[in-house]
Amino acid sequence: MKYGDRIALLREKRGLTQEDLSVKIGISRASLSHYETNRREPDYETINKIANFFNVSIDYLLGRTNHQQTVLEEDVRDFVENLDLTDEGILQKFSLTVDGKRLSAEEARRFIAFVRAERSLE
Repeated sequence: MKYGDRIALLREKRGLTQEDLSVKIGISRASLSHYETNRREPDYETINKIANFFNVSIDYLLGRTNHQQTVLEEDVRDFVENLDLTDEGILQKFSLTVDGKRLSAEEARRFIAFVRAERSLE
């Protein structure tokens, strides 16, 4: 089952029209129609809004799993969203990886410095 079919199924199970859902997640009805018919792919922000609205995982929407409820508990989600990678203790406890290879502490610091520099340009 493709992502569009899953979105349509979730919407229909809730008894929502395309117009209802599009208003609730802040997109046009035409865009939602294109997503549901698999003519266009939603961007990350939109897929995230849909997953949050229906309380399902992004992996479920994308067809990577058939388990809808593989979503992070709210306290775990808060922890992840507020994780401060500049904290030396966090760098000690967690393994940050890129391309399957663990970042050294120095690489993690350079990564953080890069993100800060990029943000300063905004």
